[in-house]
Amino acid sequence: MSRPPFPPFDLESATRKVRLAEDAWNSQEPEQVALAYTTDSQWRNRVEFIRGRDEIVAFLTRKWAAEQDYRLIKELWGFRNNRMAVRFAYEWHDDAEQWFRSYGNEVWEFDEAGLMRYRFAAINDLPITPSDRLFHWPRGRRPDDHPGLSDLGL
Repeated sequence: MSRPPFPPFDLESATRKVRLAEDAWNSQEPEQVALAYTTDSQWRNRVEFIRGRDEIVAFLTRKWAAEQDYRLIKELWGFRNNRMAVRFAYEWHDDAEQWFRSYGNEVWEFDEAGLMRYRFAAINDLPITPSDRLFHWPRGRRPDDHPGLSDLGL
């Protein structure tokens, strides 16, 4: 199994890889998202340590059950060879209808087949009001004409 684009990355392929990851996460389909990671992928997500696709699926299933109306934007921060730094923000609400914008940074490492081997994420949540929301599109892929993080001043 492989997942292009493949390392070593250049600006175009790294930017494309980040957008493909954003699109996958916005699908909110845990089983499909997990296929972009190696079978023994290792994550640190906030305070959780996740290993392998089964744990990725379980984590994402829990995540998207709790983080309702999830909308994500990712942006490439830097890259070198098979590694990338990515910043992101996503909006969601909980069962009590409290909205949040979560901000974070990730570092990624890919194998030669373009599958992510390591993902380390640091994330902070900011409570927002519904009128503060900036990510307005139907569930799924962010439209190409929707502003990115830098365009939104985030």
